[in-house]
Amino acid sequence: MGWSLTLGSIGGIKVRIHFTFLALLAWVGLSEWHQGGAAAAERAVAYILLLFACVVAHEFGHITMAARFGGVTQDVVLLPIGGVARMTRIPEKPVQELLVALAGPAVNVVIFGVLLAAIGPQVLLAQFSGDSGLPLVSEIAVANLVLAVFNLLPAFPMDGGRALRALLALRLGREVATDIAARIGHVLAIGLGAYGLFGGNPLLVLVATFIYFGASSEASGTRLHSFASHLRARDAMLTRLGVLGPEAVLSDAVDLLTHSTQHDIPVLDAVGKPVGLLTRDALARALHSHGGDYSVIEAMLPGLPTLGGEAPLERALAQLETGAAAVAVVDRSGALIGLVTAESLGHLLLLSRQNAR
Repeated sequence: MGWSLTLGSIGGIKVRIHFTFLALLAWVGLSEWHQGGAAAAERAVAYILLLFACVVAHEFGHITMAARFGGVTQDVVLLPIGGVARMTRIPEKPVQELLVALAGPAVNVVIFGVLLAAIGPQVLLAQFSGDSGLPLVSEIAVANLVLAVFNLLPAFPMDGGRALRALLALRLGREVATDIAARIGHVLAIGLGAYGLFGGNPLLVLVATFIYFGASSEASGTRLHSFASHLRARDAMLTRLGVLGPEAVLSDAVDLLTHSTQHDIPVLDAVGKPVGLLTRDALARALHSHGGDYSVIEAMLPGLPTLGGEAPLERALAQLETGAAAVAVVDRSGALIGLVTAESLGHLLLLSRQNAR
């Protein structure tokens, strides 16, 4: 994910922190500094860091359970509104998805129980009553309980929404179940957004926005996966492509894009096999830094993923969802015959809907 910094890895899975999270940390620290001095700022920053350590534990609850069913996780990204475990392979059987969804909140419940045993119920009750001057650990205990309850709300993209989808999918199928859970997510988001807006809580409005668009994205992604499950890579590939050879320079790429509607240019070796992809962004950066005589080989994104034309389209979709700009479709000799992009998939889905009317 762009604009993120790698903190380290746990079990081979990278943990990244988005720069907006650092902005949140700075804003909280400065706000508390102005109101209560250095001690208040240190406590507030410590609270945020401990809370997000619990968020990481929550995400690794999902990851550990998913791995038992063959799930593969790319990384975990920490954002101001929480954490996201980006999985390249997600268990989709209803019972498996249910267990994966509940594993995250279960971790928060366990943390809450451990902290409760350590501090005693009387301290926790004092925390709920609003007493000040209580230990930081009691605030973290309450935060974990809140995280568990909030994530179990039965609406996408919360864990509760995924659990609801899994239960509904047992009878209704995944696509219908996703639509129902997404609609509930939209209703919840509108309610939370209105409450935050009229109550003067901008963070709640931000969370509501995340829920609304997350629900929409989940529904769209599920429909796309359902659509792709019946097709092959060749069904969604672009075939009218301008390509460049290894000897081409950036000015050649500018000429090609000027006279076409494509966004990315495959770079081929001498026998027509793809060796990389020159995107518009990479082209712009290289032109700014090196000028038009710079080699496309140096500017391109190397390692363009490839699939045979008869490969399931879902494999191409999985590559695109994990960050690939495009997937090259090749013949038996490895020569390029087409390119699958997010745009080509979107056009194909749109055409299928129009033909279905």
